[in-house]
Amino acid sequence: MFDLPRDGHCGFASLRSSVSSVARSMICGTMMGAYLRTPMPMAMPSFSHSPTATRRCRNLRTVYAAANKPKFHMPHLNPNDSFLSKLASVAASSPEKLLKRPPDSDTLPFMDIFDSPKLMATPAEVERAVSYNEHRSTRPPPDLPSVLLHRRVVFIGMPFVSAVTELVVAQLMYLQWRDPKAPIYIYINSTGTSRDDGQPVAIESEGFTIYDSMMRLKNEVHTFCLGAAIGQACLILSAGTPGKRVMMPHATAMLQEPRIAPSGLRSASDVAILAKEVMYNRNTLVKLLAKHTGNTEERVSNVMDKGPFYMNAKEAIEFGVIDKIFLGGQEKYMADL
Repeated sequence: MFDLPRDGHCGFASLRSSVSSVARSMICGTMMGAYLRTPMPMAMPSFSHSPTATRRCRNLRTVYAAANKPKFHMPHLNPNDSFLSKLASVAASSPEKLLKRPPDSDTLPFMDIFDSPKLMATPAEVERAVSYNEHRSTRPPPDLPSVLLHRRVVFIGMPFVSAVTELVVAQLMYLQWRDPKAPIYIYINSTGTSRDDGQPVAIESEGFTIYDSMMRLKNEVHTFCLGAAIGQACLILSAGTPGKRVMMPHATAMLQEPRIAPSGLRSASDVAILAKEVMYNRNTLVKLLAKHTGNTEERVSNVMDKGPFYMNAKEAIEFGVIDKIFLGGQEKYMADL
């Protein structure tokens, strides 16, 4: 707030002081308005009614009016966001629509600027829907295991320890619940209930758990052997739907008898009980392999008695473990081989 000389003469020093005062006021008001994102009123200096002073300070009034015009400091917008783009266009063309909001309104904030806004379904509407499939997303989740599960793929890439068995059974049950008619694809690269050196890591019932879960499915089960299917994993490979059991050209299948961990300091009665349990699991494995490979139990038993029985893709077809080899563009190479 300042006054010019009443004699109508505005000295250069006085005018410069006046302009500096108004400029400082405008800059402070603009900076505070930008910080708060709301227009801040600025104090207009009072001038004397002298015609000379009014004429000389006309530009200052113009600057003052421009400074008090409401402005919106919008951040960088995503061009694909229709809602924010609409708000930005309204703020640029008709800012009063955003400034003068009704105090009591049943409409959601800023929804009245749209011609026909569409809201997402409420939980109650979803509950009353005919099927939950109408509201399920068609895009898979971002993590890789969920992407595979979304494509109905179950990958077994570890020995059949309890955590792996639990996950595989849960995935099979979920996929059957999701769609009891669509096929399920099981990819196998596992050493079964033992490690690659033959040391047991799990009991044989872990493999039978996955097998029993497969047998109760109403879906077709496509089995693929990628690297190796050893012991109980070979049983899972052969238990797929007939005609849908596949091996890669350089994969390996292997049959072997069930094994137990070293007895250590166990008593003789404990060793006898474990031996009886192992023989029971062996006979069960022989019966199931004979059922799915089309061989007699005697042939399967004789093969397992001789030690680990390795099979390449072609030998696995001859033994009945699989139905075909997935060449994947290597037909000529495999034919020459």
